[in-house]
Amino acid sequence: MSSILRLILDVIVLMARLSSPNGKSLLIAEHLLVRQQLLMLRRKSSKAPRLSLRDRLVFAVAALFIRSSRLPKLSVVVAHSTLLKLYKALVNRKYSILFGNKSRKPGPKGPSQEVIKLIVEIKTKNPRYGVQKIALLTSQLLGQTIDEQLVRRILRKHYFTPLGPGPSWLSKIGIAKNALWSMDLFRCESILLQTYWVMVVIDQYTRQIVGFEVCRGALIGEDVCRMFASIQHSNGTSRHLSTDHDPLFRYHPWRANLRILGIDEIKTIPEAPWSHPFIERAIGTVRREYLDDTLFWGEHDLKKRLDEFASYYNQARVHMSLAGKTPLGMSGVSVVRPIDLKNYTWKSYCGGRFSVPVAA
Repeated sequence: MSSILRLILDVIVLMARLSSPNGKSLLIAEHLLVRQQLLMLRRKSSKAPRLSLRDRLVFAVAALFIRSSRLPKLSVVVAHSTLLKLYKALVNRKYSILFGNKSRKPGPKGPSQEVIKLIVEIKTKNPRYGVQKIALLTSQLLGQTIDEQLVRRILRKHYFTPLGPGPSWLSKIGIAKNALWSMDLFRCESILLQTYWVMVVIDQYTRQIVGFEVCRGALIGEDVCRMFASIQHSNGTSRHLSTDHDPLFRYHPWRANLRILGIDEIKTIPEAPWSHPFIERAIGTVRREYLDDTLFWGEHDLKKRLDEFASYYNQARVHMSLAGKTPLGMSGVSVVRPIDLKNYTWKSYCGGRFSVPVAA
């Protein structure tokens, strides 16, 4: 009886999928993907079947028409990890074509060890000297033009600022919720190799992800203002905002917008990610734990997935810097109840990728 009910349910689901937009093309692609995998299994081989050029072309074309959530269910021979490796290889190939050295000619020689030693010693003996002042001083001493970008690259590689004991200067400002927000941008690629920029804002005190916003293609100043306004509209505002030295954050309407909102912008130390630690760690967590193993199609799909991860990050993910509390637990919005080892359930996030035990 159960098999008959399952058959009837499959027929209903099939008719619903056929009536949806592009339903026929999706169904044909799924059948083509499964058929090609079955043909591979019929080949006589003592080891795992090898993928021919035709197999790879069929799998790549069929994957373009199938939703990413359906791929693991249709992967009979080809594992989901194989498709992820193919996606990452295509992304790397895209950027090697865009920004790789096409001429393959040897580049200019870098600075000599004597110049590097001189610049590092100047910075060590004068920690308050900036890049521009060191470049001017070195140019005057050597009698040749030393670009400040060259000085910045040398200091980034050869000079390390000693970290003092105690909390950072940002912790002195972010002593309460919504006292200090940190904001940054990062980039990711869709399954169709289209570039999307993501803005992420976190609260310094609670480590809570305030919001995500997504923009397709190249970013301009108006896009940054629009993305921040969308995040602020649904989450309130903060007295201070910490940003890095990205040229987009020097855009005139951006600064005017902050003045109107009464927000003081605090700049981090140039070329020093450790001066912006919590937002950099949050971006790394999003990449390592979620986006690196997830495929998405477009802007709305990416925004939905990021919002799901934000719910998991704020509600269920504990943090060592918060003494084992969650961001919402730090702000007092929710309290994690102790569980009974004989009676508890599991709560899933991000489509079952993360699961945590909760009190029944």
